[in-house]
Amino acid sequence: MNKMIVVGLLLMHTLIFSQKDSKTLVTINDEKISIADFKQVYEKNLHVIESEVSKDIPNNLDLFINYQLKVQEAYALKLDTLPSYQREIEMYRNQLAAPYLQDKKFTEKLLEDAYFRTKNELKAKHILIRSAADASPADTLAAYQKIVKIRDRIVAGEDFESVAEETSEDESARDNLQRKYKGNKGNLGYFSAFRMVYPFENAAYNTKEGEVSMPFKTRFGYHIVQVDSLRPSKGEVEVAHILITDTTQVGKTKIDSVFAKLNAKESFESLAKEYSNDTSSKERGGKLNKFGAGRMVPPFDNAAFSLNEEGDFSAPFKTRFGWHIVKLLKKHSIPSFDEMKADLTAKLKNNGIMKLSDEAVLKKLKNTYQIEVNETSKAIFKRKDLRNIPKDSLQNTLLRINEKKITQEDFVRSIFNKKNKPIAVLLEAFIDQEILKYFKENLVHTQPEYATTLKEYEDGLLLFELMKEKIWEKSTKDTLGLKAFFIKNKENYSEDDFTKIKGQVINDYQNLLEQNWISELRKKNKIKVNRKQLKKLIQFYENN
Repeated sequence: MNKMIVVGLLLMHTLIFSQKDSKTLVTINDEKISIADFKQVYEKNLHVIESEVSKDIPNNLDLFINYQLKVQEAYALKLDTLPSYQREIEMYRNQLAAPYLQDKKFTEKLLEDAYFRTKNELKAKHILIRSAADASPADTLAAYQKIVKIRDRIVAGEDFESVAEETSEDESARDNLQRKYKGNKGNLGYFSAFRMVYPFENAAYNTKEGEVSMPFKTRFGYHIVQVDSLRPSKGEVEVAHILITDTTQVGKTKIDSVFAKLNAKESFESLAKEYSNDTSSKERGGKLNKFGAGRMVPPFDNAAFSLNEEGDFSAPFKTRFGWHIVKLLKKHSIPSFDEMKADLTAKLKNNGIMKLSDEAVLKKLKNTYQIEVNETSKAIFKRKDLRNIPKDSLQNTLLRINEKKITQEDFVRSIFNKKNKPIAVLLEAFIDQEILKYFKENLVHTQPEYATTLKEYEDGLLLFELMKEKIWEKSTKDTLGLKAFFIKNKENYSEDDFTKIKGQVINDYQNLLEQNWISELRKKNKIKVNRKQLKKLIQFYENN
């Protein structure tokens, strides 16, 4: 039986906590269950209750009690200590906590920015001074100082392109004689959202037209950007092309011959299959995947987006790859925000940009919680044998988050297999991790809806394990009992051949086993129903 379906069914009768109607309706052993607990479960399930008989309060209270008896039995059997149960609950807890780790306003801003940057293309040029992610502080500072001096030259009046060609460590800025193409002098052409690494995109879109940005860092190093223009996006296009890779006069003659055949109304697709040197597209008649502005080299980009009508084709033009002719197959305009929201959200996640929302939450938590790092306790981390220090020497408090204390041992345990990063970096990441962990642990106290949903799943998963052990596995393994049940109840079945109706018989046998088991649970547990409150509850629903 599918676990998620079973858990979902079990949750139909789950305990939900409330502050209203706090008077006790049922006591099971020492556990008191309020009127509110029952009312919320009952009302939650009213929409799936079809008949008036099924809405009967005493009947639903019996089902509710049966559920509570099973839950208590599961805890008594310590099924909550099973490694498989703990792993699944931890996974679910993380999934459930994920939305609370998002700053909704910040996320909405990311989406709005992504849509604006999809609808509006930016033309810019840049200069790069490389700096590795693991560069020493001295090397990082040197790279930063170098880009600052370069910016000062441009602000003082020097031409950006000339300075880019001279100083940029992006090799595409200069001519490459070996590969026979001219440098772009820092020019990037037009681009839109998700075309550049996010820090670059963000810096460029936050720089005014004609201005030069302050230096900023990406994983490639330090950049400055000058924005040339901002224009509405041309959307995306689908095109087919014919490529002749020979860049000599022979290639030019060949592409001109193909162009003449096109003008003579010969099929573009047939000519692409016959003449194109692009092996990845020629068998599809030269068709390429759709693309937006800035995705192709500028001459190709310009030719594709200059075509107006589907079926139009360009004159031959040259790129560093050879000679091309492009045919427009279809134009795609930018959809509305609502139409794009799901796709933009997925792209933000896939590009790691949504993590910025996590960082915004973390920043808020750091400003909210009382966080104290014990500098004296940090001193021990200078030892070279840090990961081999005995546990009893690592019991001093390293970090305090509100009332929670985290020891030196907690940190050392977390970095045992992380030996490629400096201790200072690992410690900073550990502190962030512990702050988020503390936040998630306290969600049950700060977010009632989270607490309710988690409790539902915990109990539902426990009952799955319990039902599997007590009913489902027992009914399939107890072949003698199953056949005896069939023989005893044969008159209830229209088929004498057990093998043909085995599934139905197993289901009926499981129902019997569950009835007997519930009867046993009711005998061994003390159940007390507050009849006065039950009567009031029945009257309440009769009058409403």
